[in-house]
Amino acid sequence: MRLTTGLAITLAIITAETTPAGAQTTSAPLAPRTKGSAAAPVTVYEMSDFQCPYCRRFAEETFPSLEKQYIKSGKVRWIFINFPLTDIHPHAAAAAQLGLCAAKQNNFWRVHDLLYQHQDTWAPLKEAGPFFVSLSDSAGLSKKALLACLEAPETMQAVQADAEGAARSGASSTPTFYIEGGLLEGAVPLTVFSQVLDSVYGERTGKAGRSGKTGE
Repeated sequence: MRLTTGLAITLAIITAETTPAGAQTTSAPLAPRTKGSAAAPVTVYEMSDFQCPYCRRFAEETFPSLEKQYIKSGKVRWIFINFPLTDIHPHAAAAAQLGLCAAKQNNFWRVHDLLYQHQDTWAPLKEAGPFFVSLSDSAGLSKKALLACLEAPETMQAVQADAEGAARSGASSTPTFYIEGGLLEGAVPLTVFSQVLDSVYGERTGKAGRSGKTGE
């Protein structure tokens, strides 16, 4: 992966064979957590923690612009991978479970947005479970199906599989983004993210990205 000077410091290159959880398998389990065309030349795996304030900042301040410029234009396919840092975020795993259960009802992204929007409310709670369940009404979820999913041991196992895959890919903090063989760490500014995506897009397609450059 060729990057403009300076970006190589930010983007840590790792082997292309190491990918986040689910990347080597069928796309069906990840489909509800995916945005963008399957034919997009660039795939980004976002490894995030719903209780992480930096992940929230990225979701609310940066991702909407990336979605408009790269996902909706067909350049990028975006996949969300759970990477709850439970040592510092006690409710992160439960929030990830809620997201997976919402995905089973094809409503992952609505719950994704609600979790980040209300992070300041549920993160300080001693017990966040009841609040999470209350989000089902706002998201239009079936509460009966949601409760059954939250109680199923397979749900937590799926969260753990996500986290293990993220760690194998080289992630150690959140948010971390796996982009075609490289890692971009942190809630970096939109300008930096755009430069990385433009560079990777140019390498994958032989075309200039939005900035008009494919790297140096």
